[in-house]
Amino acid sequence: MTAPSTFRIGGDLEVRRLGFGAMHLRPESAEERAACVAVARRAVELGVTLIDTAHLYGWGANEDLLAEALNPYPEGLVIATKVGFRQTTSGEGWRHAGAPDDLRGQVDEALRRLRLDRIELLQLHRLDPGVPLADQLGALRDLRDEGKIGRIGLSEVTADELAEARSVVDIASVQNRYNLLDREHEPVLKACEAADIAFLPWRPAAAGASGGRSAEIAAVAAELDATPTQVALAWLLAHSPVILPIPGTSSVAHLEENLGADAVRLDREQYDRLSRAAESA
Repeated sequence: MTAPSTFRIGGDLEVRRLGFGAMHLRPESAEERAACVAVARRAVELGVTLIDTAHLYGWGANEDLLAEALNPYPEGLVIATKVGFRQTTSGEGWRHAGAPDDLRGQVDEALRRLRLDRIELLQLHRLDPGVPLADQLGALRDLRDEGKIGRIGLSEVTADELAEARSVVDIASVQNRYNLLDREHEPVLKACEAADIAFLPWRPAAAGASGGRSAEIAAVAAELDATPTQVALAWLLAHSPVILPIPGTSSVAHLEENLGADAVRLDREQYDRLSRAAESA
């Protein structure tokens, strides 16, 4: 099976479908920071054009790291980030922050940290249950109209929430938990397919770690001389043309393994076997 290698987010922003999630780049020492910078730079060297980060990842530290590693950014590289949380000093250590003034402040902070004039894909990390959806998305729509962001995405939403959001503003992407063995959000994926909305599965390679538990994943990996993780990612790429996996790692070796997945070609029989294994998992 041959899957398209690129996708146009929002109909016009072309990226390589297999991207990189930067969440695991969390340096705590100078040595670790240098290693994280090396991973980000290697991702770009290997042709990644979509990198996903968030304010939540180190409360801005991850965005600072990406700017240090990659700015000035190569032409065509998209740094997508997420807003919607604020750090607190008690309880869980965070709170929802979907009020319009809060979202505007977080976007301004992200622009500063990423050293950008415009964030091409800005995603709402979670819907704030305490703020009307129209107010949250209206604020992002205003920021888009001002030119501070290019396209608006959502994270961890249901199909009904996606439909409601689309009645307020154009939605370019959805980022939900999804992988070969965890397909709870299949209805959301189908809604994205119908509307040509990018679907960015987080934790996309988790099923690959189940290679030892899943005989089918391990068997297909052996047939293709690939790793279970590569097979899990290849299945995602074959499953839907709107899926843009963003596997994350803090290791160059794992990064290279992950990005090798788009060279893995499942035939129809292998794809069907994996799909049946997922359905019975």
